[in-house]
Amino acid sequence: MKLLVNTSVSSLALHRKGAGSLSPDEKKLKAELVQAIQDGRVAMLGLVRQELLSGIKEKAQFDKVKTAVDADLGEPIHTGDHEYAARIHNECLNHGIEAGTVDILICALAVRRSGEVLSSDDGLNRCLVVAKRFHERQKKNAAIEEAKPRRTFRTS
Repeated sequence: MKLLVNTSVSSLALHRKGAGSLSPDEKKLKAELVQAIQDGRVAMLGLVRQELLSGIKEKAQFDKVKTAVDADLGEPIHTGDHEYAARIHNECLNHGIEAGTVDILICALAVRRSGEVLSSDDGLNRCLVVAKRFHERQKKNAAIEEAKPRRTFRTS
């Protein structure tokens, strides 16, 4: 799977006027994003695209940003992905971590589909750590269940 990018990083690259207004960390994120775009590795949720395009008043600017964010996930998002995101959200809350709905979905898709995330959002990054641990536990528990002998009953 490709590199999932959240709104904060995409916004750095698309809405800021010049590199002079960016911090060193923001410049690094922007460079990573530009390289990933050039490599064709960027994936963007439709919800992130919507967030980026919302509030752009000028049609020319809207069209320019729309063209720039033309990368998509390439795979449909299923109900199970949303349910898994809800489980991750609950797990994050259990650890005192809050993140937005879109950020939680990004974390869920990344761990379920072995993707990477590029974000400057501390809440999302903390949630991603919890999501990875949660996902590994889920895989381990599934493997244990699969390895258990199955009881079968025969009737005569």
